[in-house]
Amino acid sequence: MIEQDKLDEWFRREVLPLERSLTHFVRRNWRVDDDVMDLTHDIYELAYSGARTGLPANTRNYVFTVARNHLINRAKRARIVSFELVADLETLDRGADLFDTERHLMARDAIRHVQAGFEKLTPRVREILWLRKVEGLNVRETADRLGIGRDAVNHQVMMGMKALADHMLGGAGQIVRRRYAARRNRSES
Repeated sequence: MIEQDKLDEWFRREVLPLERSLTHFVRRNWRVDDDVMDLTHDIYELAYSGARTGLPANTRNYVFTVARNHLINRAKRARIVSFELVADLETLDRGADLFDTERHLMARDAIRHVQAGFEKLTPRVREILWLRKVEGLNVRETADRLGIGRDAVNHQVMMGMKALADHMLGGAGQIVRRRYAARRNRSES
């Protein structure tokens, strides 16, 4: 357990200077602008309470990991329908039809959203992701079919999935190469 004074000092010295880039990160990955400040404060609270057991070695990575996980959890919760609402709707005779229709519409929207994310990928990454995630080929089969190495398949899948996740969370959905990401991180700090 970290002493309160030491924890407060760490928060002022290392977390608060990240506010600008953290707010930018939240704004880029969340669709509702009005929620950005609330989400940022939630992230501060989670980071602060999480550091009570031990200060992180890399504060920036720690805070942005907390932010990413919090946004993912919020996005998941936004799609969950409360039990009370379900119970009320089930009392209606046509409740089941409403659910089926809404479920189909949501599924179509989700597929269109994934398809739009796929369109943003480079043709090579799209092809590899298609083989791995849609056709269900394993890494070796994908590498053999395309005539490339297994490491290349794994690397392209990782970059493609990151870009798709970014797209699904409301981001640009662009593939970020390691060198470019490192350069961008240096320029932000």
